[in-house]
Amino acid sequence: MGVNIQPVSIWANGQSKEASELDARIIYDDLATSCTFYYELKEVLEEGGGSVLSVGNVSMDSEDYQNWDNSNEQAYVYIADKLNLTIA
Repeated sequence: MGVNIQPVSIWANGQSKEASELDARIIYDDLATSCTFYYELKEVLEEGGGSVLSVGNVSMDSEDYQNWDNSNEQAYVYIADKLNLTIA
């Protein structure tokens, strides 16, 4: 379960679609200096379901990693900022 974002247009399979959810998980953390998050931007349909429109990785290191409080909330804020997304 991710967080809702202000919808963004994404070109997927030859069509413009709207992603309205950011889902993320940590895939690497050295517990000292850096970590990497895997993210998915998802289309959510009113009738339920949806699809993944875009995926990728965001790294956190240096001062950002040292200042991170290890919360999911702060991780989502960091990822959204790096992707130029706004959490709704």
